[in-house]
Amino acid sequence: MKNLLQTNTGRLRIIGFLEGTSLLILLFIAMPMKYIFEMPFLTRPVGTIHGALFLLFVFNTLSVGVEQNWKFKDTTWKVLLACVIPFGTFYIDSKILSKIDN
Repeated sequence: MKNLLQTNTGRLRIIGFLEGTSLLILLFIAMPMKYIFEMPFLTRPVGTIHGALFLLFVFNTLSVGVEQNWKFKDTTWKVLLACVIPFGTFYIDSKILSKIDN
């Protein structure tokens, strides 16, 4: 964990994990509680946290893309797309980000 905090790619991996987890909590816990059980108390705080993590992920992806000289049409768009697909950040971490950080 300490090694991940020392590089931009490592920080992107941590933010990706947190962003992906917040998306899953929002989609599979907070939203069903709001619309099925009429208990909307979780959607605002989880949505706010997810939104902040989403923006951090996007900005850090662009930063790492510039640092690593990624071509947008080859790599950057895949990493950016991953943050809007459930489980996408976990997939991108295993296929792209973990290989860069080593």
